[in-house]
Amino acid sequence: QVQLVESGGGLVQPGGSLRLSCAASGSIFSIRSMGWYRQAPGKQRELVAPITSSGSTNYADSVKARFTISRDNAKNTVYLEMNSLKPEDTAVYYCNAEVVVTTGRVYAYWGQGTQVTVAS
Repeated sequence: QVQLVESGGGLVQPGGSLRLSCAASGSIFSIRSMGWYRQAPGKQRELVAPITSSGSTNYADSVKARFTISRDNAKNTVYLEMNSLKPEDTAVYYCNAEVVVTTGRVYAYWGQGTQVTVAS
């Protein structure tokens, strides 16, 4: 069993910053890719930024130059630094991880989600 626990969401004014964290725990042998998704009300969940085990990253066009994804492999944790936040960034943010568990099998896990609200 593997759990992903997110933290760091909240209410912030436009132009502000937030840092999200997602820690994985449980029967982990290794973690392949990790990533952040978001889902705004009435919209489909979308990929914000993935990061590979070696640290290669990619970003949705809407967040390029404003968001930075990083990970600490020793802590099984992924971060999302969000700057210059806009009202359209308001959403529930979910982390995702592709985990090789101790049996050798590979599963995708999701966090419970953390609300980010950008409003004045």
